[in-house]
Amino acid sequence: MMYRWATEADAPAMAALFAANHRDALTERQRDEQGFVQGGFDAATLRAMAAAGTLLVADDDGQVAGLLALSGADDLPAPPPPVVGLLAAQDTLRWEGRPLSEVRWLLYGPVVVDAAYRGRGVARGLFTMAVETAAARADAVVAFIESTNRPSWRVHVDGFGMRPLGEYVVDGRTYSAVAAAVRAPGGA
Repeated sequence: MMYRWATEADAPAMAALFAANHRDALTERQRDEQGFVQGGFDAATLRAMAAAGTLLVADDDGQVAGLLALSGADDLPAPPPPVVGLLAAQDTLRWEGRPLSEVRWLLYGPVVVDAAYRGRGVARGLFTMAVETAAARADAVVAFIESTNRPSWRVHVDGFGMRPLGEYVVDGRTYSAVAAAVRAPGGA
């Protein structure tokens, strides 16, 4: 498996992967078992994000096995409601004793792994690349997890050790902000 920055040519495969795992495309049982992603990420949006250098992919000999967005809040021209809520909550969310608003951070996510590749370390590989490549621009990567997305919590908090910063509510849905420290490539 190779982990790399996405290219514009990856957009159709990334859009198909995103659509297959979108919250609205899954049954409640599927969401409970495998988790889900949110937002409007069509091929044109993903192509633009790849051109801007904000997407990482897991590449299995030309097959997109997973993707992860890694961007600054200023990189998003029209942030979705959960990101707007996260930005609004920065003064109440705390990272290492400081309000998140005083920390250099990048938005981590969405992250999605193709069903055929789950359980094979793809999400961990994307996470590792994210925290290493973010080191030049940030002190932490920050994600939001909807309270009903227990699989994402298990992967990111229980599995990768991301730390909860607090909760916020947007449109009646509760989200937890979680973060991980960035590290230099090869660092612990």
